[in-house]
Amino acid sequence: MLNNAHNPSPEKPPTAHLPANQIDYLSSHAIHARLVAMSVFSKIIAGELPGRFVWADDVCVAFATIEPVQPGHVLIVPRVETDIYVDVDPTVFSHMAVVAQIIGRAQMEAFGVARPVMSLLGFDVPHTHIHVMPANAQADIRQQNARPATDEELDAAMTTLRTTLIAVGHGEHVPPNMYSAQLG
Repeated sequence: MLNNAHNPSPEKPPTAHLPANQIDYLSSHAIHARLVAMSVFSKIIAGELPGRFVWADDVCVAFATIEPVQPGHVLIVPRVETDIYVDVDPTVFSHMAVVAQIIGRAQMEAFGVARPVMSLLGFDVPHTHIHVMPANAQADIRQQNARPATDEELDAAMTTLRTTLIAVGHGEHVPPNMYSAQLG
């Protein structure tokens, strides 16, 4: 039996005070967590995989998707990995929406588009993320139009967006190194 700071009594497991349905829920999630590796987005945030970041704060990051529907298409991703958006802490999700607005305004200025578009899909990567895409028409944001971009295209679009975010007063959230989610 466990005996540590979180469970000083060797007779009771750490979940003994919980109702059976919560124990089952926690157990199933613990098993799932052991079976599933970090999401590709968590690996990007951790620097284990490459990414091009335009925003970073303690709650979320925004980086380029490698298959944009339009130049400047970014993903806003919470630092805490959560599969389904309805399970994201409401304050985190609200913060992500505010960041989406800020980035959307910057996309309008940076890319000269009529509006930014925000969408939540979540089937490809089990880590909540918001797509923010610059657009002039609905046809501009069809996911079937997503195509792999070259490194040069991604660098150019993200440099443009980063420069605009700095120019409109959000420089404190633009990581010094485009390829890192590290804060200042």
